[in-house]
Amino acid sequence: MANDVRTFSELTRALDDRGQDPVDLSPIGVRPRFGEYLSQLWERRHFIWYDSRQRAATQESRSLLGNGWLILRPMLDAAFYWLIFGVLIGADRGVENFPAFIVIGILMFRSTAGALTSGVGSMRAGKSMIRAFSFPRAAIPISNVLQSGLTAVITTASMCVAIILIPPHAFPQVTWPLIIPIFLLHMAMNLGITFITARIGFHLPDMANIMSVFSRILMYTSGVIFPIERFIDDPTIRSIVTLNPLYRVIDMSRTVLIDGQVPALDSWLILLTWVVLLVVGGFLFFWRGEESYGRELR
Repeated sequence: MANDVRTFSELTRALDDRGQDPVDLSPIGVRPRFGEYLSQLWERRHFIWYDSRQRAATQESRSLLGNGWLILRPMLDAAFYWLIFGVLIGADRGVENFPAFIVIGILMFRSTAGALTSGVGSMRAGKSMIRAFSFPRAAIPISNVLQSGLTAVITTASMCVAIILIPPHAFPQVTWPLIIPIFLLHMAMNLGITFITARIGFHLPDMANIMSVFSRILMYTSGVIFPIERFIDDPTIRSIVTLNPLYRVIDMSRTVLIDGQVPALDSWLILLTWVVLLVVGGFLFFWRGEESYGRELR
C-alpha cells in the first residue's frame, strides 16, 4: 500500500513539474458521465458501422450457400409453420392470405428473437476486444443490432417478393412504402431489447437458456403463426396481449402489405411509446453497468 502511495505521490510531483494538473487524468474502469459517453460513441461511429457491415457480409461465409441462408432459413420456417398450422390444424380459417400472413409473421419474429438470444451473449463474445481496448461498451450491442438490421433489409425485401409470388398473391399497393418506418421502429425496438439482454446476460450467462424459452412464448403470444385475437374472448386479456410491441410490428406490417391499409393511429402511438421506453431505458440500464464489463472479465 505504501508503495502505491509513494508511486502516486511521485506521479503527482512529476505532473506538477511539467505544469500539468493531476485532476486532468482520466480514471480507467470508471463509468464516464452520460454526455461524455454519448460523445465517445459518436466518435467511434465509423468503427461501429464498419464492424457491423463486415460481420453481416461474412456471417454465412463458411456455409456452401453463403448469405443465401438469410433468405432460405426463414422461408423454410414459414413453409413448416404453414404446413402445420395452415394445412394440418386449420388455423388459417378466416385469413384470406394465410401464406403471406405466415411469411410476414415469421420474418418479423426472427429479428426480435435474435435480439433476445444474441444480446445475452454479446458482451462475453466480445471479451477479447473489451480486455484489449478502452471504448464505450455500448458499441458492441449497437454493432450487433446494425448487423442484424443489414441482414434484415435483405430478408424484408425477399419477404415482399415472396408474398407477391406465392398464391393467392399480395401485389404491391400504395401503402407498401410504410413498411420502411415500421422496419426502422422495429430495429430501434430490437436495439432497446439488446441493451437490456446484453447487461443481464453478461452477469447471468444462464439467461441464454431462459431467453430461448421466452422467445418461444413470445412467438405464440404475438400472432406470429395464427390470429390470436380470434382465440381470445375476454376483452381485457385481448387488450393486454395486443399491447405487445412485437404484435404491433407484425400486425402493422400485415395491414400495410396484405390489406393495403394504413395502420390505425393507436398502433403507431403504442409502438412508438414502446420504442422510446426500450431504447432510452435500455441504454441507461446498460450504461449504468459500464464499469463492470471489463472488471469481471479480468
